[in-house]
Amino acid sequence: VQLQASGGGLVQPGGSLRLSCGASGSIFVVRAMGWYRQAPGKQRELVATITRGGGTDYGDSVKGRFIVSRDNAKNTVYLQMNSLNPEDTAVYYCNADVVRADWGTSSYWGQGTLVTVSS
Repeated sequence: VQLQASGGGLVQPGGSLRLSCGASGSIFVVRAMGWYRQAPGKQRELVATITRGGGTDYGDSVKGRFIVSRDNAKNTVYLQMNSLNPEDTAVYYCNADVVRADWGTSSYWGQGTLVTVSS
């Protein structure tokens, strides 16, 4: 199973970006999916998670600005980031809890995509 993230880049303060992350491989079902981020010198922190049924949870610092969504048919999770500020600069990692075709379950991480908010 692999997670491939995309959509990072450089954006000015106040701007928006949309991240995507798709899961592929020997998958039976993808359960919860989400996004985490790690800024230089800081620990990885929760950004947002979403259950297969659409239930969401957000880190306090992004509530009201970021929106997480998913497409179950595509095993893909999205993160719409609005009103970005320099404190949002970090490497963003997607995560997915996967039930594989062999019925094993594991948590998988994407490779990370860099988001830089700067003027």
